[in-house]
This record gives sequence, C-alpha cells and structure tokens, in this order.
Amino acid sequence: MHFTVITPTHNRRDYLPEAVASVRASVSAPLDFSFEHLICENASTDDTAQWLREAAPEAGPGLRVRTQPTLLKAGPARNLLIRKDAPADTWIVPLDDDDLLLQRALFHYADQIQRHPGRPWLVADFLRVDQDRRYLPNEDYYAWQFDSPRAMLQAIFRAEHFIQGNVCYSRELFDAVGGYDENIKMAEDLDLYVRFLLAGHLPVICPHISHLHRFHTSNVSIGVDADHHAQDLRIIYDNYAEQLQQMGIERP
Repeated sequence: MHFTVITPTHNRRDYLPEAVASVRASVSAPLDFSFEHLICENASTDDTAQWLREAAPEAGPGLRVRTQPTLLKAGPARNLLIRKDAPADTWIVPLDDDDLLLQRALFHYADQIQRHPGRPWLVADFLRVDQDRRYLPNEDYYAWQFDSPRAMLQAIFRAEHFIQGNVCYSRELFDAVGGYDENIKMAEDLDLYVRFLLAGHLPVICPHISHLHRFHTSNVSIGVDADHHAQDLRIIYDNYAEQLQQMGIERP
C-alpha cells in the first residue's frame, strides 16, 4: 500500500516547513506501507522555493517538488501533482501548506482501507488550531455517518455538512470521476467529493483525527461566510443539476 500526500503551496515559507515535517514524522509500524509528499511550488514570490530546494534532499520519506512558474488555482495544481507525479495505484491524501498531518493519520487510513476492501475513499475528523498551533475549543470538525450517498448529498446542499482536507481517496476513483474541476475558484474539493457521491461511493468514516487545520490571518478561506458558502453550493449544484434533481435534492 502506498500513500501520496499532495500539497500545492504559494508564499507559505512561515508555515510550510511544519507541514512537511508533519508528513515526514508519519509512522507506519506495524503496518507495511510506504508514503511520499508531492508539493507543487506554485509561483511563490517569497523564499518558499529556496527552502524547498534545500529540504527535498534531506533524509527521510520522499519529498518531491514540482515547480510551477505561473500561479494556478488549487484545483489545477492538485490535478497536476496527481496526474503527472502520483503512482496509478496510490491513495491520495490532500494537505494544505499551512496544516499539520498527525503522526498516525496514514496508519489509521491504512488500517481502515484493509478493514473495508473495495471502498475507494475515507473521511476522518480534524481539529482547528490558531496560527501558533493552540487548540481552538468548540471548533472541531467531525465526520458523520450517512445511510446513503443521497442522504449525504442532501446534507451537503442544505449546508448541514461539509468536507475539507480530511479525506483519503484512491487514484483510481480520482481518475474515474475526472479529477478536480479547474474552473471552480473555491470549494473545488467539495465539488470532487460530490462527484464521488454521485458515482455511488459513500465514504468510510474513520475513527481518528487526520490533521490540524490552522486558522491565521492569511488563510485562503478568509471571508468565506455562510453567504459565500451558499453561493459555492449553488455553483456546484448547477454543474450536476439534472442528476441531483432526479435524486430529489433541491437547489440551495
């Protein structure tokens, strides 16, 4: 079993080293799996690129860097990493460049993959911390077990449930649904997961914490309030309106 952690990064010199260190600290024992970290250095103008050149050769699990000279949105950057660099039989784990993967997250994903053969994606809980990694009480995200893909889609488009970078999915499933939509500015990850559900795949709900999601003053999601989220949901809904309407799911 192999895992590929994917991270597009742009001007994150202050936070990226901790994200990289968190992946390198992953412990697989007693399970037998390998892992790597793919980073798209996405037209940074600070010294992120220089730091990555120094960090990539360091001892430890594989860190491979793809340099992108023109700034890409998150969806195209993730597509580039997966399609150009990820093995065909890998499991994909997205990680933002300012977040921290927990040391046993990959182990727990591997354990759940073995326990649920044939299930191509998994969802876990995550915790929120501030820019100094201090835990934010009452801000946990917890995954929810739904009875069917339709029930989960209903909750998503009612704005009762969302999924962020707390997933693991097979490269095979990614290819089957067509990857990230490169025309979506925000919520391209949720759009992908909607297509997983439309393809009939309900995620395995994992009983572990995947990562620490860091809140700080330069988060890309700053300003994304309920109205913005509703707008994103309408954009996603309209992409699959015919299928969703046939399932009895109303437009948000």
